[in-house]
Amino acid sequence: SPDSLAGRIEDCGSKVVITADEGLRGGKRVPLKANVDAALAKPGAGIVETVLIVSHTNADIPIVEGRDVRYGEAKHGVSADCPCEPMNAEDPLFILYTSGSTGKPKGVLHTTGGYLFWAAWTHELVFDYRPGEVFWCTADVGWVTGHSYCVYGPLANGATTLMFEGVPNYPDTSRFWQVVDKHQVEIFYTAPTALRALMREGDGPVKATSRKSLRLLGSVGEPINPEAWRWYHEVVGEGRCPIVDTWWQTETGGVLVSPLPGATDLKPGSATKPLPGVELQLVDAEGEVLEGATSGNLVITDSWPGQMRTVWGDHQRFFETYFSAYPGKYFTGDGCRRDADGYYWITGRVDDVINVSGHRMGTAEVESALVLHDNVAEAAVVGYPHDIKGQGIYAYVTLNVGVEPHDDLKRALVAHVRKEIGPIAAPDVIHWAPGLPKTRSGKIMRRILRKIAEGDVGALGDTSTLADPGVVEELVRAHKPA
Repeated sequence: SPDSLAGRIEDCGSKVVITADEGLRGGKRVPLKANVDAALAKPGAGIVETVLIVSHTNADIPIVEGRDVRYGEAKHGVSADCPCEPMNAEDPLFILYTSGSTGKPKGVLHTTGGYLFWAAWTHELVFDYRPGEVFWCTADVGWVTGHSYCVYGPLANGATTLMFEGVPNYPDTSRFWQVVDKHQVEIFYTAPTALRALMREGDGPVKATSRKSLRLLGSVGEPINPEAWRWYHEVVGEGRCPIVDTWWQTETGGVLVSPLPGATDLKPGSATKPLPGVELQLVDAEGEVLEGATSGNLVITDSWPGQMRTVWGDHQRFFETYFSAYPGKYFTGDGCRRDADGYYWITGRVDDVINVSGHRMGTAEVESALVLHDNVAEAAVVGYPHDIKGQGIYAYVTLNVGVEPHDDLKRALVAHVRKEIGPIAAPDVIHWAPGLPKTRSGKIMRRILRKIAEGDVGALGDTSTLADPGVVEELVRAHKPA
């Protein structure tokens, strides 16, 4: 949006903006240049001196003389020979903005040597990359998954990387698999949120394609529930493709926890074990280290090459956000369970834990139970203030295509969760949701869902990183006080 772009320009002091006339997404044109113009008209963003425009749709766009330059014209007379610029390993490579639970988005700074090494090494190791293979990461290039595994990692390894402009359900829900067949993709890396959306459409759109080229499947962006994992493995991969369920963050630069294909036994829903050199611990709220099979807060006890170096322009915020909770350790903000085999199961953000009548439970557990129901495509669970229980369970539920919402189905879902987990986990409120507020990397913005559940719709905070801000408006309209 113009607002979010203006904020980023002001924060990092950009002098040049590169854009296209328009983008294409789901059959619609996205007015990229118009958004840039609107952003640069805002206070603080007027520092930009040059706007370089790539012609994509050849749309008729206004040109600001002395500022706007068309790439097609500027490239004439410029040599294609561009010698590499020697850089220090700790020189900044890029600043990528990621949403926080509070305040404005953080400018995550990654450096040239460490980040590039980590992106390249993890791309080769985790995906068992073999020279000549076609690698497809479906993430938006503007987000960290796209940075690391559309651009830097694959290209540093000389891989063929496929870049896709569009959405998985346009012009129809076979689109991903048609692209796989057309370009003979061997390695496919996508988000659970996309998989669940496609899963709700049934197996037909997948089985209408071959997918014989696929050798390895990957998952990224959020914990994948076992039901979606099995569908991915059995339907998309036909039971022959290993799944690397990867855990990492914008701040980590690349994958930290993942199975290694052919070397790690897989468990549906588990990211399995940390990569070599990644030192993890589980700690309790007081910072005491927890051993063996247990649940706790996930921290990292030593550095790794791809680690972010600072929050741009606010080094104090860097320390306060990541190192103040457990001094000397990087706090991921995620809760985690470690089983008897030493496998790690990410349970979601620590603030996604609900305390119901003194019983602590992860929202992911309730969500997985809801998604087990045949009529449910996706679910997101948050806590809200409850006069008796302290916190109640508020469930946003997206139904499969063709399923109509009704009160009998609400009662059936509550009974289903009681059966799967127990009475303590039964949702107090079920809110029918046509969609969930997500970032373009597929993360559900639970902060917004909590505010809606609490009825605090006037304080939803920053929504600039949402893929579809209109979803929030629909959820607010449908909200009924609990």
